[in-house]
Amino acid sequence: MLKILVADKIADEGLALLKAQADVEFTNHPKWNPGELASMIGDYDGIIIRSGVKITAAELGKPGRLKGIARAGVGVDNVDVEAATKAGVLVMNTPDANTITTAEHAVALMLALSRKIAGADAHVRKGLWERNQFMGTQLAGKTLGIVGLGRIGRAVAKRALGLEMQVVAHDPFFFADTALDGRVRVIKDLDEMLRQCDFITVHVPGDKTKGLIDARRIGLCRKGVRLINCARGGIIDEAALAEALKSGQVGGAAIDVFDTEPPAKDHVFMALGDKVLLTPHLGASTTEAQSAVSVDAVQELLLYLRGQGIEGAVNAGGIDLNLSPAEAAYADLARRMGIILAAISEKGFDSITLRTNGELPKRIAPTLQRLAVIELLRGFISEPLNVVNVMRQAEQRGITIRHESLGQAVQRAIQHSIELEISEGGQRHTIIGTVFADHLPRVLAIKGYWMDMVPEGPMALIVNKDRPGVIGFVGMTLGQKHINIADMTISRKGEKALMLLKLDTPPTPECLEALRKDSGIEVIRSFTLPGLDRGHQ
Repeated sequence: MLKILVADKIADEGLALLKAQADVEFTNHPKWNPGELASMIGDYDGIIIRSGVKITAAELGKPGRLKGIARAGVGVDNVDVEAATKAGVLVMNTPDANTITTAEHAVALMLALSRKIAGADAHVRKGLWERNQFMGTQLAGKTLGIVGLGRIGRAVAKRALGLEMQVVAHDPFFFADTALDGRVRVIKDLDEMLRQCDFITVHVPGDKTKGLIDARRIGLCRKGVRLINCARGGIIDEAALAEALKSGQVGGAAIDVFDTEPPAKDHVFMALGDKVLLTPHLGASTTEAQSAVSVDAVQELLLYLRGQGIEGAVNAGGIDLNLSPAEAAYADLARRMGIILAAISEKGFDSITLRTNGELPKRIAPTLQRLAVIELLRGFISEPLNVVNVMRQAEQRGITIRHESLGQAVQRAIQHSIELEISEGGQRHTIIGTVFADHLPRVLAIKGYWMDMVPEGPMALIVNKDRPGVIGFVGMTLGQKHINIADMTISRKGEKALMLLKLDTPPTPECLEALRKDSGIEVIRSFTLPGLDRGHQ
C-alpha cells in the first residue's frame, strides 16, 4: 500500500483521483505548524504540495520511506532540490498544466497595457469620462519579443501571431533560425532582439536569470517599449524598471511576479500609478489550470512510486523511464549487466564507462547509465540507491562515470548494443550486451570472451585454464550438490576459457568452495538475476 501525504490544498479532482486508487492510502493535511512536517514526512512514500508549503533540508533530514515530492505547479522554489537529491527523493513539477493559462495571462496583460484598461476602469468608477486620457495603441503590426521559447513562450507566440503581431524570440537553447513553421524569427543575440521590439515578454526559469533584463539592456530597447513578466520575479530588474518607467524609456510594464511575494506596501512600483499594471501572481490562476496541475501531480507521483516511469522530474539528470518496449528492454539489459559486473569486481572500482552502439541505446544513454550504476554500487554502499541520488553517491566516492560511443571493431555487425566497463586500479572488466528481435537480453561478451547467453535467474561465472577435465569437474561437482545446469556457454581466449552457467538453484557456499579446489579454476563468481517474462513469445 502506497502512503501519500497531501500537504497543501489541491483541487478536488486531484483528491478524487487519489481516492479511486485501490493501492493508495492518503492523508489530506493542508495546514502545518512549524516543525510538524519534518516529524511526519518520513512516514509517507510521496508528498504532494503547491506553493504554500516549504520543504527544506530540515524536513528532509530524516526522509524515511519518502521517495517522491510532486509540486502541483511549475516552480520548485519552495523545495530544497539539492537536499532532496542527496536524500534520494525525486522532485517533480507539472509544467504542462499551466502553459495555456500563463500564456493567456501574458497576452491579457499585453492587451491591458496597450489599451490602458486598468486606468480607464478606475477613471470611470470615479464618475469621470475623459476619453482622451486613455489613447492606446493597437497590437497588430507591432513587434513582440519573447525571451524564452519553451512551452509558454511558444504558446504566447501563437496567440500573438493571431493578433497579427510580428514575433521575434531569443532562446540560447533553441538552435533553429525560425520557429512555428517559420512565423517566428529566432535571434541568437538577446541585445540585438531587444532593440527591435515594441513589446517584450519573458518566459524563462528564474534560478539563473535574475536581473537578465537589467538597466543596461532596458537602455537598449526602443523608447516607450512595454515589458511583461509572468515568469519569475526579478528576471526584469525591479529597481531598473522603476527608473525606466519614470524616465519614459519604458512606456509601461505589467508584472505578475515579484522578487518578494507579496511585495511590500512601499515597493517602488506602488508609486508609479498606471505606468505599471500589477497582478498577484495569477499566471496559473484559472479553474482549469488548478484542476490540471492537481491531477498531473497525482498522476506523476503514482507513476513513479509504482515504478512505471518518471515524468516532470527536476532532479533526475535527463533520465527517462517512460520508455518504449524496445527501450525498456535495453534498460533491463543495463541492470543485468551491472549485476554481473558487480559480481566480478572484488575490490570496488574507480571508474564506470557506458558505451553505446546505435541510435536506440544512445538516445536513452543517461537512463541506461544510472540503472547500471545503481546495480554496480548496490553491494558496496549501505545507503538506499535510486535514479535520483546514485550519481551523487558515485561522485562523493570519487568514481568517474563516462559515456562513449562503442567502436566499430567490437560491434560485430550488431545494429544496437551496449558495453559496460569498470576499472579498478588499472584493471578493466567489461561486458557487452544487446537485445534481439525476441526482446530478450543477451550477453555477448564478458572480459573479452565472446558468447550468446540470455542472463536470468541463478548463474555462475568461471574463468579457468583451458585444459581437459575442467568442464567435467564442474558438471560433476554441481551434480553432487544437486544443482542442475539449465544452460551453459563456453568461450576460449588464449590459454584460458570462461564458462557462464545458468542454474536451476543458486550454488551454496559449500558448492563454490568445492569448485575452487580444482587447480584449473582461477575465478568463480555466483549471482542471481531477475527472471524473465516470456509470455509474449
